[in-house]
Amino acid sequence: MSVPTIVFIRHGETDWNVEERLQGQRDIPLNDRGRLQARRNGETVLAELPEAIGYDFVASPLTRSRDTMEIVRTAMGLDPKAYRLDDRLRELTFGEWEGFTLAELSARYADAVSARQKDKWGYLPPGGESYRLLSERVAGWLAELRAPTFAVAHGGVGRVLCGLLLGRPPEAVVSMEFPQDRVLLIENGTGTWL
Repeated sequence: MSVPTIVFIRHGETDWNVEERLQGQRDIPLNDRGRLQARRNGETVLAELPEAIGYDFVASPLTRSRDTMEIVRTAMGLDPKAYRLDDRLRELTFGEWEGFTLAELSARYADAVSARQKDKWGYLPPGGESYRLLSERVAGWLAELRAPTFAVAHGGVGRVLCGLLLGRPPEAVVSMEFPQDRVLLIENGTGTWL
């Protein structure tokens, strides 16, 4: 898939990230460390990729992504509110599992958690979404990109972007680390962490 350059940032840390709770599409705010990560990521982009100031800026509509975007844009010397939202960049939903840790889910629904571990790419949590479905949603967003784009979204979205644009197989996509304190530059089929 050939697309314009993408600068991708995962939203900053939340208290649920620290607690290892499944956030999914719950609207959880950034914590202090998350706000610091966002500011540093904005400073990194400004220092290492100043041309990104002219990119199209888009974020997931969830608060943690919007707040990250506004902190990043402020750190870059840009109007914090001058970006657009795209619902297709929302995190995958874990449905009824949102708010639980995997340990809590394992204690309650051991068979379901085991089934998900065997097929994390295709498994649908109750009322939720699989990585496969998320990948289809994100592919629809990618198909419409016409200009270099700066996106702020979620770990799941970043992972499927790596699958779609960097050729990572599903089994690698679902288990890859996706830091909140780094910037991913994707261009010409290559991903570089800034």
